[in-house]
Order: sequence, then C-alpha cells, then structure tokens
Amino acid sequence: MSHRLVSLLVLVSALSSCNAVIPVAGTDAGSVIDAIDAVDAGSDAGVVVDAGLVPDAGVDAGASLPDAGAVDAGAVDAGVDPLVAMRPFDVTVPVGYRPDQPVPLVVVLHGYTATAQTQDLYFGLSRLAQTRTFLVALPNGLRDDTLQQYWNATDACCGFGKTNDDVAYLTAVIRDVQRRFAVDPRRIFLVGHSNGGFMSHRLACDRSNLVAGIVALAGNNWADTSKCNPTDPVAVLQIHGNLDPVIAYNGGATVGQPPYPSAQDSVRSWGAKNRCTGTGLTSIGGDLDLVTALLGDETKREGFSGCPANAAAELWTIRGAGHLPLISDAFAERLYTWLLAHPKP
Repeated sequence: MSHRLVSLLVLVSALSSCNAVIPVAGTDAGSVIDAIDAVDAGSDAGVVVDAGLVPDAGVDAGASLPDAGAVDAGAVDAGVDPLVAMRPFDVTVPVGYRPDQPVPLVVVLHGYTATAQTQDLYFGLSRLAQTRTFLVALPNGLRDDTLQQYWNATDACCGFGKTNDDVAYLTAVIRDVQRRFAVDPRRIFLVGHSNGGFMSHRLACDRSNLVAGIVALAGNNWADTSKCNPTDPVAVLQIHGNLDPVIAYNGGATVGQPPYPSAQDSVRSWGAKNRCTGTGLTSIGGDLDLVTALLGDETKREGFSGCPANAAAELWTIRGAGHLPLISDAFAERLYTWLLAHPKP
C-alpha cells in the first residue's frame, strides 16, 4: 500500500469520525483527493508516525519503513517524566538534525476528535521539517466519555468538566524533547487547530516563559481575559475562516458551556497583554492565497502595531472559509516562516 493511499485512508477516517463536530463548510468543501493534494504533496519525505501509540488510530505503523524519522519519545529511558510515561508521544526528527546544532521545536495540537497524526497530515509540518530542519512533537489528548480525544484548554473548550491538567502534560512534553534533543530554547512554538488552537492559547497564557509563539487555526483564547496572565510577551497568530460554523468567527458558545470570544477579541486581548502600542487591528500587508478551493488572495492580514520585537498579535481572516479549509502547500511554509521571525529575546 502506498504512503499516499495510507494518507488518504487516514484523512478519510479522521474526517468521517468527527463529521458532526468538524464539518467542512460548503464554501471550502472539496473532494478528499483534493485535500490530500493540499496536505500530502511530497509525502515521500519518509516521515511516518508510530500509530501504535494511539489506540484505534487506524494508521498502519509502517514497519516496512524503519527509517521514517519518528521517535517514540516516551519510551526511551527510565528518566522520563511520569506524565510523559503515562502518555507517550512521537517526535519527528528531520534528516538534517545534528545533536550539536540546536533547532526549533514545533508542537502540533490536534482538534477535538482528531489525532496528532491526522493533524500533522493536515498541516504538513513534519514534511516541511525535512527541508527546514526543525523538530515536531506530536502529543495526543486524553479520551473523553465518548472516546474522543480532547484538550482540557479553557472553560469553553473542550474538557467539559474534566480535571486533567494538560498544561502540565504539554509542559512535560516540551521538557522531555529538550532533554532528549538539541532544542533552541528561543524557538519553541505551538500550532493548533480548533480545540488544539484553544490549547495553544492556554499554554501561551500559562507558560509564556517557555513558549515563543503560537498559531491557532479556528481556536480562541479565554473569554475572561483575567484568566490569561502571561509573564512574558508571546507572538500570537490567530487564523480563522469568517464562515466557520463550528467555532464562530464572531464568537459564541457551545450549548451548556461558557462563551468563547471572537477571533478579533482573542487578538485584541493579546495586543494588550503583549503591551503593543497600537490601539486596534490594522492592515499589515498584502492578502495571501492559502486555500486551494477559494479564488484569489482570500486571506486578509491584520495586526497590532508597536509590539515588542519578539512579540506580535495578528489576525489572518480567511474570507469564505469554514472550520477545515483546504489549505495549500504554502500554508505550512507561511506559518513556520512567521514563527521563526518571532523568537524569544
């Protein structure tokens, strides 16, 4: 079975299993083949995750590809943090990695019902890591009462009464990667979708001394900004489709849960917390073409001016897109380039 076909089956499984939670809006819906064209181009880079660590993930672990570049980071030695020992994760190690040359770390945080592996296929970050030489950590959330994987991020999304401390767990994941590999401490980043976007905001609030920057696609910050208390500036990029029916661009609430803020308000709160001098969101350059199913440069860029050199508060609005845009090959490159421009001082 080809890697491309495995990728297709994985993505079909992921989309069908979470169809009620993450529907594809009609404006950016396309065939699954088109989605694979967007996320799996260049899949011969040789990156295969150890899916055996994730129960029922539905992925062939790829025993015939032993040099895949994926490491079970939770089962290497007895010195591992207990949180990591209980919840192992994968690390994509690029072919150009050298132990004497510290490289950036990107932690990928999946959406509700998804897995680290399917989220990585969607973003394409492990593939990009092979050419740009950075580490990718792929942790998975716990399973809820319906056996769906989630992050206990904010009161709005998506622990729904659970008490597990995913801030502590993800901090342990980052520390574990630092212990095992040469990580540039100025360039530790998070990239999350939906529930993973909420979790990215949460970790930026609680571990701003550790995290240099985040990208949150369709996942927002706390509605109660008093719960977000960073001690250091963090570069924050919020990306959101303005037709998102799941996490509304203008904010909203899940039935029976506290509200979440709008995409604009999430960025405004970070503009204030990063001590940016700008008084509001303003255009920061030309529009971008990041989505394959929408014509032209559909993504509008705005941000706060006067932010510290190592910080930012930006909003990229994908006009006409829903919750799961069919992103182009340029998407991962754009995100990573943006993150690299905002290291810690």
